[in-house]
Amino acid sequence: MSRLFFLARRFVAGESLEAAVDVVRSLNDDGLDVTLNMLGEATLEREKADEAVRQYLVMLDLIRDGALQANISVKLTHLGLDIDEAYCVDNLGRILEAARERDIFVRLDMEGSPYTQQTLDTFYSLYESHKNSGVVIQAMLLRSPHDIFVLNKIGARVRLCKGSYREPSDLALQRMPNIRGAFLSMTEQLLRDGHYPAFATHDDYLIEGVIRYAEQLEVPRDGFEFQMLYGLRPGFQKEMRARGYGMRVYVPFGTEWMPYFYRRLRERKENVWFILRNLVRS
Repeated sequence: MSRLFFLARRFVAGESLEAAVDVVRSLNDDGLDVTLNMLGEATLEREKADEAVRQYLVMLDLIRDGALQANISVKLTHLGLDIDEAYCVDNLGRILEAARERDIFVRLDMEGSPYTQQTLDTFYSLYESHKNSGVVIQAMLLRSPHDIFVLNKIGARVRLCKGSYREPSDLALQRMPNIRGAFLSMTEQLLRDGHYPAFATHDDYLIEGVIRYAEQLEVPRDGFEFQMLYGLRPGFQKEMRARGYGMRVYVPFGTEWMPYFYRRLRERKENVWFILRNLVRS
């Protein structure tokens, strides 16, 4: 337990929003942008979902009033997707509207494959009236190239990641070389036809691939961004920013850190090695 708590303290900005805001200011001072995320998922009680919405609305005010260089990300199951879909869509709509009024971008996080279509359907239903929103696509899923094609067509902003969930072989690639290959194929797709794409990875092989494709396609360094987790390779994050690349740090906070990290470590053994390997890197 103590070791896991140590890991959580390194990777979680704090249990309160106020503590997270202090971290955002510090990262902004280093020239880094931030995505602020309140930990929570699989909510089955309306009171908890309502409280999550209230916290996100407060978060948006703090970002605006503090002139923070930050956007936010949300998980639909945190907003009540497992309770009632219409209720969840209404909650998300309230957040998107408040964010639009404050000129703040909102990213819809992608959860496991049972939620992929629901997440995209929800995103599509609100995107036309809330262009201040984007979504995450997981490279490991077999369906992802088509999803990116559709998202590029409508002008949506996509965050591409490998994917951390354990998925069946009929839905997702299983071997890391194949996942990396899919990631780079979709990287080219996003840099060629996308709209300010984000590449969420700590994998040097993929980072170099993104840079190589961007140079080949003559995409300027400020035409896309890299994203990394808070607490991992902070020196490299600042180095990339100094080189002129967009760099955004994903900053989670909240009291629900234990189920979040336990689930991440349990779902894929690669996550354990990923954390251990990056703990010793700058």
